[in-house]
Amino acid sequence: MELERMNPEGAPEEPEEEKTDDGKSCPACMGRFHETVSKWMLPEDTRGTYLERANCIPPPIFILAISLAELTTFIYYAVWKPQEQWITLDSSIWDSPFTYRPDKREEAWRFLSYMLVHAGVEHILGNLFLQLILGIPLELVHKGLRVGLVYIAGVIAGSLASSVCDPRHALVGASGGVYALIGGYFMNVIVNFREMIPLFGVARLLFILLIIGTDIGFALYRRFATADVPIVSFVAHIAGGLAGMSMGYVIFNDFDKNFIKDPRFWVSVIAYLVFVVFAVFFNVFFSPANQ
Repeated sequence: MELERMNPEGAPEEPEEEKTDDGKSCPACMGRFHETVSKWMLPEDTRGTYLERANCIPPPIFILAISLAELTTFIYYAVWKPQEQWITLDSSIWDSPFTYRPDKREEAWRFLSYMLVHAGVEHILGNLFLQLILGIPLELVHKGLRVGLVYIAGVIAGSLASSVCDPRHALVGASGGVYALIGGYFMNVIVNFREMIPLFGVARLLFILLIIGTDIGFALYRRFATADVPIVSFVAHIAGGLAGMSMGYVIFNDFDKNFIKDPRFWVSVIAYLVFVVFAVFFNVFFSPANQ
């Protein structure tokens, strides 16, 4: 008679092939990819923890979903509305219920929904390129909740700052959220420069500065050099970047920790809320757009 194998505690021993390791749930070909992501996103002392946990579940759903929503909205206005929208901000975008407009500030959703509409093909492609190439690895490391929190904080900071500093002009594009991701990542590269491989660190900084310079150049052109189209504010770039450099830095810095327990996070949140309250108060009582 065949005897059942037992472990020291007396329970049947599990077959070897049934044992699984969550950290190895991705195909073997993804191991090298996760290792590259860890070098670009994390200082050396936290890479091992990431690689132990790295898997393909969940995928970077937030960044992919928000990018798809922005692309779908752009295609709708570019294809089914006036064709000028391919190259500039056309009347169809100006009249969109998503666009932030100073004369429509009572429609509060516009302070968030403006991220879905863009002023031309170079605008949408630039934002999609940046948020996909940076957002996907960030979300693989930090997961969707953290990346989404930083992104949305940048979007709202961008529209509120624009309503205060450029109160008579409209706002479109996801630059506030994109620059929040850039700001959080940029601060981590600076703080952990020596641990994130100096050569790659220099390359990263130069790449970020090149992309930022190009994007801000387009924003300034749309703001000051275009004629016969509604003027669009560029303040969201700056405000989104500042939101990322404060709140985003703390969230992305605490990769393997609960950032809610970090006092720096609450300092950033309080500062952010003070800014929000001030911006709302300004819009209600003092904005030149009220006249």
